Amino acid sequence: MTTDDPDQSPGRRQRKTAEARKAEIVETAIRLAAEVGPDRLTTQQLAREIGITQPAIFKHFPTKAEIWQAVGERISTFLSAGAETAPDLPDPPEVRLVNLVRRHLTFIRSNPAIPAILFSRELHAENDKLRRLFERLMQNRQQVFRAVIEQGIASGRFRADLDADVAAGLCVALVQGQAMRWSLSARSFDLVAEGGAMAQLLLAGFYAPKG
Repeated sequence: MTTDDPDQSPGRRQRKTAEARKAEIVETAIRLAAEVGPDRLTTQQLAREIGITQPAIFKHFPTKAEIWQAVGERISTFLSAGAETAPDLPDPPEVRLVNLVRRHLTFIRSNPAIPAILFSRELHAENDKLRRLFERLMQNRQQVFRAVIEQGIASGRFRADLDADVAAGLCVALVQGQAMRWSLSARSFDLVAEGGAMAQLLLAGFYAPKG
């Protein structure tokens, strides 16, 4: 296994595989982006925070754009469609929708730079590949919400005339809006609890009439 020991700064001699170092660079980029902003983050800051030299950063990621691409892929991996769309899950669709919202917001709470990274015009203008990755991510998220909503319609729990695409868009907008409001308010409220409560309120318009 390869290591980057020759590139480490004096006094920081921890041996790591190339794969582990790349993961560390990506995670550090996400964390520092929350502190200084993704558009102002430099490779020198990354190197200093990790305790390696700047050339070591470029050994793993030849360009800064590739670092952000890896960050985008890390975000996409976590938020990729999973078992929440399986039709045989015991939880009813409305519970899964609220859990989906809470799961997204929990990830954002743990990684507060995510809203800034996702919606950075500067990053998107400089890295079209990253912009397209995030566009696909948003489409994927809407498809996951839509799949659960369609299951709710098919089971009779949601209104038969509910537009699944529009309803899914509302769920995605809830997550995005809450994330941005939380970020702009300097994280002054409980993102997950408030987002879950708003999801419950949104669902009130989805339910099929009783009787």
